[in-house]
Amino acid sequence: MRLATWNVNSVVARLPRLVGWLETARPDVLCLQETKIADGGFPRAEVEALGYELALHGDGRWNGVAIVSKVGLIDVERGFTGEPGFPDPEARALSATCGGLRVWSVYVPNGRTLDNDHYQYKLRWLAAIKGALTTGRDSGQALAVCGDFNIAPTDADVWDPAEFIGSTHVSAAEREALAALVALGLRDVQPRAFKGLPFTYWDYRAGMFHTGKGMRIDLVLLDEAVAATVTDAYIDRDARKGTGPSDHAPVVVDFNWSP
Repeated sequence: MRLATWNVNSVVARLPRLVGWLETARPDVLCLQETKIADGGFPRAEVEALGYELALHGDGRWNGVAIVSKVGLIDVERGFTGEPGFPDPEARALSATCGGLRVWSVYVPNGRTLDNDHYQYKLRWLAAIKGALTTGRDSGQALAVCGDFNIAPTDADVWDPAEFIGSTHVSAAEREALAALVALGLRDVQPRAFKGLPFTYWDYRAGMFHTGKGMRIDLVLLDEAVAATVTDAYIDRDARKGTGPSDHAPVVVDFNWSP
């Protein structure tokens, strides 16, 4: 199976690139984040024409998640029990069973700044999804949690740790919350690095991408049994190049697991 995750930063703005990428990379399952469109406006026809089914969870604002699958799409759940809001729950989590694997597409709140209420919302959201995933583990179904976590797991996952002191994405509380998710029996799959740099996100500011000033915040957390069968994992930097790209690159993981 080929599983991928990509924060597309507006599925409408990125539609030609998305369709072209699906035709070339041919993932079996793709998790999307920051679709920025209500479900009724999602360009379903263009994606379904490639043989994919879709599960959508979007409200037309800056968030929105989706799962695109060629290996089945059942038991779709939008959001999760106990999900906190800001002030109301947002379109940040979507799960479905694809080819026997329980797949989550998540868009973790940004947090903004350490003294912002959004940071506390981020920590509450992470604690709540841990509870939801813990409950899901009781079923014994293999799990994949994919998406934009807005957390760099270690200092090696940012271009210059000194530049991030006192910032979100690298704080101890955020990293501890992410580690708690991994401790549920998941593995943070490490993609092949480009010139030693494992980054998945580069700010749009001039030169950030070309000078390697990025972060690894888009992650694939795989059930240990599934992770043991991984044959390859990479960041598709080519998708970040050219005219009008997302500021994130897709992460692609190949594995031989079967239910």
